[in-house]
Amino acid sequence: MRNTFDKVILKLAYALLLSSVVTNAARAHEVVPTIADLTVAEGVADMSLRINLEALLSGIDLDAVEDTNDAENAGNYDNLRALPAGEIATRVPELLAAWNAAPLLQVDGKAVNLETVSVTVPEDVNAELPRISEWVLRGQVPSDSRGVVVSWPSGAGAMVLRQQGVQEPYTGYLEGGTKSPEIVLAGGGQETAWQAFLTYVPVGFDHILPKGLDHILFVLGLFFLSTHLRPLIWQVSAFTAAHTVTLALGALGLVTVPGSIVEPLIAASIVYVAVENIFTSGLSRWRPFVIFGFGLLHGLGFASVLGEFGLPEDQFIPALIGFNIGVEFGQLTVISIMALCVWQALRVARGEGGVQGAKLLYVGLAVAAIALCVVPMPNVAAALEAPVPLFLIPLALVFSACFLSVQFRETAESYRRFVAIPASVGIAAVGAYWFIERVFL
Repeated sequence: MRNTFDKVILKLAYALLLSSVVTNAARAHEVVPTIADLTVAEGVADMSLRINLEALLSGIDLDAVEDTNDAENAGNYDNLRALPAGEIATRVPELLAAWNAAPLLQVDGKAVNLETVSVTVPEDVNAELPRISEWVLRGQVPSDSRGVVVSWPSGAGAMVLRQQGVQEPYTGYLEGGTKSPEIVLAGGGQETAWQAFLTYVPVGFDHILPKGLDHILFVLGLFFLSTHLRPLIWQVSAFTAAHTVTLALGALGLVTVPGSIVEPLIAASIVYVAVENIFTSGLSRWRPFVIFGFGLLHGLGFASVLGEFGLPEDQFIPALIGFNIGVEFGQLTVISIMALCVWQALRVARGEGGVQGAKLLYVGLAVAAIALCVVPMPNVAAALEAPVPLFLIPLALVFSACFLSVQFRETAESYRRFVAIPASVGIAAVGAYWFIERVFL
């Protein structure tokens, strides 16, 4: 049976590889960071932006979504994307007026009024691809100014800010609603290795929690294989080693695989580990090698995130290490949260915990999770960058499954039957949907 299962998975991956080649390498609805090059010289501040103007003009909160399709007003972006390039260019002043009012740029604590020098919106870009425009802004600053601060507006997504024309330039990554430190105009604001490391740790963590739903499901697929710690350590170690290799190679530009191939294969990897959990409850000798192979794919996915905004050339290694450690912290956090969720059910299954207390605990947790779904929590949603029920409803289902495991504890392998297998089925179903969506939709 196992040989048949392996052949089916291999054929699925082969078919996916062939079909993925004919799909687009980029999706028009993905939210990508704005790239800003800042030059200040002889009393003039120039800011050159590589920017998706349609995304900024749409009114969508780009801090809260990774894909404009996930926003309530997603149609706004589609309507703007369908407009001719010239019409998009005419709407630039309304965006700039809001930015100047913020203000976007301050020198020595005083606002700098920026004006458009040029805006180039490319023509004849495939409607299935994002349209990245070139927008150059200019403002006058006192010639004896010391430093500049950039305030990136809330809802504008992320921005990579790069100082140009000086020795030891500043390079920074700004989330929407945040400010840069004061950037010394004479240069010397280059991040130290430690600063670059600390800057990229949260970027890596954020790519797992809350943004990396596919990576979260894969890690949970590893978690639900067995109740023992050793299989989990073997799997996580293999996964970590593999994605570290391809993350480094991808970030260095030595390995490049189109997202149209990597993203569907990541979805297929989720299906594989989850389906295998249904058929086996222990770590086979070959599973760590399979996980290693899937880790190589996930590492390419991580590298694509870094590719969107790049790593500082002068502090490449510390930033890369920081990002990778952030990813590991994110994975360990996912595992820790789920371990806490099922801990009492496991204790009861081993005859170590009180039955009534465990049942009351899981009923209370399930009810609380469902109740919180209807409570407005805008700050939490903003922090998660996703609807709160997206996380609470699966937790409520896990708590309910744990209750059943405790209730029917006399059943053989009650935890596996009521928690691990149903959770794996759910993970496999989501992964299969993503596979179909990324290949055919």
